[in-house]
Amino acid sequence: MSEQTTLTPAARRILDAASRLFYARGLHAVGVDTIAAEAGVTKKTLYDRFGSKEALEVAYLRARDARWEERLRESLAAHPAPGVERVLALFDAVDGWMAVEGGRGCAAINARAEVDDPAHPVAVEVARQKAWVRELVRAECRAAGLARPDELAEALVLLYGGALAASGVGTPPEPFRAARTAARTLCEAHRP
Repeated sequence: MSEQTTLTPAARRILDAASRLFYARGLHAVGVDTIAAEAGVTKKTLYDRFGSKEALEVAYLRARDARWEERLRESLAAHPAPGVERVLALFDAVDGWMAVEGGRGCAAINARAEVDDPAHPVAVEVARQKAWVRELVRAECRAAGLARPDELAEALVLLYGGALAASGVGTPPEPFRAARTAARTLCEAHRP
């Protein structure tokens, strides 16, 4: 993500502080005063670097998503040949990701829950992220030669999203493993 590599040191501190605070407390609960203080900058610097709190919120979501995408691509690379294991790599990747980066569920789902307007920049960014995952799963289902890949991908993405939401509330205790088991059953049922 080019935005991450071109950030000034102050902008990097702002984004890092905002990322920790937004994930821990939510978008609305964290004000720019708190972010600026945590980053050791002035509010003016925050606005000079990001323009608005909304832009900072979107930058937070994009930065987190870029790290998630990298983790997912590493998981996919461990299964270079198309097939069910490559489709299931999504669940392995998210399980490992949330063990390190989680605790409060999906940052994107949490952020989207805070905005009502589907045209809000946060809502648009979350929709983009979720569409990207859905398209990746569709492509993997097609490459694996599974029957009705579009229908299967929709079901798998629902399992993935449900596991993300469940991870934020702690029930079931291992939502990604449960989702992976159900996903395998669906994939096996869609073998030609």
